[in-house]
Amino acid sequence: MQLETILKQYGLNQKQAKVYLATLELGSASVSKIAEKANLPRSTTYITLENLQEKGLASSFKKKSIKWFSAQDPKTVIDLAKQKLKLIEESLPQFLAIYATATAKPDVRFYQGNEGVHLILEEILAEAKELLSFSSTADLFKAIEDYPNFVKRRVEHKISVRVIARDSDIARERKKTGQSQLRQMKLMPADFPHHGTIYIWANKVAILSFGYKTSSLVIESEEMMLVQKSMFEMIWEALPN
Repeated sequence: MQLETILKQYGLNQKQAKVYLATLELGSASVSKIAEKANLPRSTTYITLENLQEKGLASSFKKKSIKWFSAQDPKTVIDLAKQKLKLIEESLPQFLAIYATATAKPDVRFYQGNEGVHLILEEILAEAKELLSFSSTADLFKAIEDYPNFVKRRVEHKISVRVIARDSDIARERKKTGQSQLRQMKLMPADFPHHGTIYIWANKVAILSFGYKTSSLVIESEEMMLVQKSMFEMIWEALPN
């Protein structure tokens, strides 16, 4: 995965990621040098560097009356992330108490972009005992570049999966390796075109679309889950091994 992508997942926007990486590579430099390296206007770079300072990811000093900036050691970035996570974990009981008092909880959630998909995958890892899936495997691997990492973690969590996949070369290959990854797979004909994936687990259904823009929908409903699960089981039984 590209470093810029990782920094954006950490919470930086694109300009902040570019400027941090440029500063990290230069060691320490003036705003003009960093702007040139990041391929951004000087004024934008200066504002972005100040934002990074506020986040604790950069520092500044004067050199012959000129303000220079340095990127924080990447280890410091990891320490900051751990501190934020620890703070959230310590506050979790309070958040849960507020959530429990809500009179109306959301039953449907909609996400745009790959970040939403990653949230759904984390939800599956935390909740699922078994996972059912309708999938266009080729589209899934193309859209989510770190999907193999999810598979590895799913296996570590001992979550088995049954997949009804649209026939493709990659689907056939994954069917061969299914046993080692706690996966059973059956193939449906390729002439039923779609570019998405459906996950069914616990009392939830997630629908992922990999069309022009990645989007996803999570429905939390026992009844809706049972409808989708019944459809899955009927098709699963009808398909050959």
